[in-house]
Amino acid sequence: MHLLNTLYVNTQDSYMRLDNDTLRVMVDDETRLRVPLHHLQAVVCFGRVGISLPLMHRLAEEAVALVLLDENGRFKARLEGATAGNVLLRRAQHNQSMNPAFALDFARACVAGKVRNSRQVLLRGARDAKAASDAAALTRGAQDLAATLRALPDAQDLDVLRGLEGEAARQYFERQPMLVKADLRLDFSMDGRTRRPPRDRMNALLSFLYSMWMNDCRSALEAVGLDPQVGFLHVLRPGRAALALDLMEEFRPFADRLALSLVNRGQIGVDDFLVREGGGVSLTADARKAVVVAFQERKQEEVQHPVLAQSLALGLVPLVQARLMARAIRAEADVSGQVSGYLPFLVR
Repeated sequence: MHLLNTLYVNTQDSYMRLDNDTLRVMVDDETRLRVPLHHLQAVVCFGRVGISLPLMHRLAEEAVALVLLDENGRFKARLEGATAGNVLLRRAQHNQSMNPAFALDFARACVAGKVRNSRQVLLRGARDAKAASDAAALTRGAQDLAATLRALPDAQDLDVLRGLEGEAARQYFERQPMLVKADLRLDFSMDGRTRRPPRDRMNALLSFLYSMWMNDCRSALEAVGLDPQVGFLHVLRPGRAALALDLMEEFRPFADRLALSLVNRGQIGVDDFLVREGGGVSLTADARKAVVVAFQERKQEEVQHPVLAQSLALGLVPLVQARLMARAIRAEADVSGQVSGYLPFLVR
């Protein structure tokens, strides 16, 4: 596997055009960037970014996804070429989505991956805490999430499972402020998870990072031929990429850890946010650029994959997980001849 680049175009009123086999980004008739098309997996545009029709056609031909987001990272549209993958895999996926037992087991694995990885964030925070009270509170939060993990096998339907996931998320975000340095908590406090719009700085930063992980998860599913709209944990709704949301659950703690690093290291500060009328909070243009750079750098970091038993770039893990999802949906046997369900990626 080769980790291709995602080009994030954040400069407002910029324009992209095709130049032979190269994508050219221009601002005020000045060329700012040239990128060979064969280096790209996706092009993500934030806000007011123009694009030529020849480039749109070429991106579709080269199977390079074009994603349009608003300035705050909220999804608007996506352009893709011909549908990839084996139609038999998609048919199996659609059939399995109507199999209650399979859907419950698959969704349970997604929730378990998210909760376990979130618990690791709290445990790491407890180890690094400067104050004993913070360490104790974070440890109690980790114990609460461990209790959720023990309860998952007894969830007999999706509604109960979703209730456990929601309660785990509430407990996790209740402890999240204790992961921020004490002198920064006043400016980066959060009263639970808020979105559309985010109501505080930390929520705005998390929403932006989640949107980028979401794009990578959706691209990974499409690369292996799965339908990102048909999931198991998330309720099916028109326009919702339910399977991409299912896959993304285990990666949310990676976004959380990056957000905390950016804040605690001072790479993102109080002045990097805008407070809009009505109380919505968003990142400034320069802050978005800084977050995108940090996100791309983090994706290059090597991690150990427990199923493959080898190290690979973090940015490749969604693709590996998408393939594991496809194997579970097909009910394929592993190397030992056993047929197992979906195995989420777990942080060590």
